[in-house]
Amino acid sequence: MPIELTPDSPSESGPSQAPEALPKGRKRPKPGERRIQILQTLASMLEQPAGDRITTAALAARLEVSEAALYRHFASKAQMFEGLIEFIEQSVFTLANQIVEREQAEGPGVGERQSAIIVSMLVQFAEKNPGMARVMVGDALVFENERLQQRMNQFFDKIEATLKQCLRAAAAPDAQTPTIDAQVRASVLTAFVVGRLQRFVRSGFKRLPSEHLEVSLSAMLG
Repeated sequence: MPIELTPDSPSESGPSQAPEALPKGRKRPKPGERRIQILQTLASMLEQPAGDRITTAALAARLEVSEAALYRHFASKAQMFEGLIEFIEQSVFTLANQIVEREQAEGPGVGERQSAIIVSMLVQFAEKNPGMARVMVGDALVFENERLQQRMNQFFDKIEATLKQCLRAAAAPDAQTPTIDAQVRASVLTAFVVGRLQRFVRSGFKRLPSEHLEVSLSAMLG
């Protein structure tokens, strides 16, 4: 699977790096290793297009452990999904902050450039991590604890706020309503990302969210 989960933080090399395989001969995982393995397996199972709802029994069977063994590391399945959401949040917002800090050159179009790169990063992250895309758009959270969907809603609210900040900071000096303009454009960009991810998931991962991405961004930000 394309993601790599670590006990403390997302991979520094980017969200698409493949995880290292666990040594086959080890019977007792190192501290924290089994927890990571559970999350990796859950994300892998989510990559099956139009898959059935994942149960702890199916997850335990895939890992060849008992359900009781799962609950030694997670209090509930909702907590497992929270682990995946934490990975999404840490990966995306760490990269978004890096983009904002790196793209600080003065001049026209700075906010648009920052926003375009952030949107591209989000789309590429989801495209390379289909299981995570299902979590991001809520497809994998149907019938799960309501707080999980609320947390993903907050994730996209924060994305929109980040885009608004980029566009507001770089607004033209003579703009009449810079805050409103930035809010509208950030809302459109966020809706675009969500729509692309939903189409990706509903097509069984066949319609790539990066399809005509540069042209689409140019139309929205040009």
